[in-house]
Amino acid sequence: MKSIDKKNGFLEYNSTDLLEILTGLGLPKFRLQQVRRWVFARKTTSFDKMTDLSKETRKLLTEQFGSVLQGKELACYRSDDSTEKLLIEWTDGERVECVLLRDNRNHRTACISTQVGCAMGCVFCASGMDGFVRNLSRGEILEQFVRLNSLLPDQERLTHVVVMGIGEPLLNLDALLSALDEVTVSDGFDLSVRRVTISTVGIPSGIRKLAESVVRNGKGYKLAVSLHAPNDGLRTRIIPQNQFSGISEILKAADDYFKQTGRRVTFEYTLIAGLNDQPEHVQQLVHLLKNRTAIINIIPLNPVSELNFQTPSAKTVAWFAGQLESQGVQVKIRFRKGDKIGAACGQLRRVHRTTPTRTG
Repeated sequence: MKSIDKKNGFLEYNSTDLLEILTGLGLPKFRLQQVRRWVFARKTTSFDKMTDLSKETRKLLTEQFGSVLQGKELACYRSDDSTEKLLIEWTDGERVECVLLRDNRNHRTACISTQVGCAMGCVFCASGMDGFVRNLSRGEILEQFVRLNSLLPDQERLTHVVVMGIGEPLLNLDALLSALDEVTVSDGFDLSVRRVTISTVGIPSGIRKLAESVVRNGKGYKLAVSLHAPNDGLRTRIIPQNQFSGISEILKAADDYFKQTGRRVTFEYTLIAGLNDQPEHVQQLVHLLKNRTAIINIIPLNPVSELNFQTPSAKTVAWFAGQLESQGVQVKIRFRKGDKIGAACGQLRRVHRTTPTRTG
């Protein structure tokens, strides 16, 4: 029988392990599907409320797993654009934030964290300011989906996932892919793999490992690479991790990802006033991307109060994007959401500096 560690909780186990556990407890196999339906489809995380299970079964599950959820919601903030941010504290006292984004196309997107803190040290980003502590487990990653999905009305569910929260996903890839299995399986959240985007600062070995997983498992997740600069000197200033690979190796890995998976890569470019928004940067980006099957996502800097960087003007953003498009590079501009509650790109933190609360 599979050993059970109550501190891990229900979400740490995949279906195979759970089936072994439940049958070892003397429960019939179909009980697993009942419980999964309650958690993923009916948004119920208390065994006591799973009313098509007998009282004895509910008691047994509670005794064995404790709870479906192991973390604690310390804060929920809602902005006037309907973005919601959760602050979650785990059993060891560490914290992360995750975000629910809504738009007028009826997209309901979960932005998920994969680590407590971040070691990449991007100079404009709040996520790494307090340093890296540890990877999140499969269950902790999956719990963010469950909690964000529960913020939606009963008739709504998550439609998209972006792994763009705190941490570098490719440095915790095994746990992430295990969690995403539940997000995309039919008796889980049942999301299309084409609606899942994994964002990386650019770890060539991790990109290739992800490509191998996509080919092996047939799950073609979208890849987004945070470029943020068009030359190595500037990129290393903005992203210290760049010194270990360089843009050329990152682009080669991204090209390989496209060749192996058929999925076009998105390159994210946070536009910072006076730093990476000059005419020479346009031409360098054109040189890098013009002949690639790729798209560049321009992200006007979301300010962080402790960091001395400025958001470019709307005119500069439009000029920069227009110059790229006029020279054959496909461009999208990301519209800001959630910045008033510190939930926009680059603003999430592992340690919240205000009193835990629920606002909005």
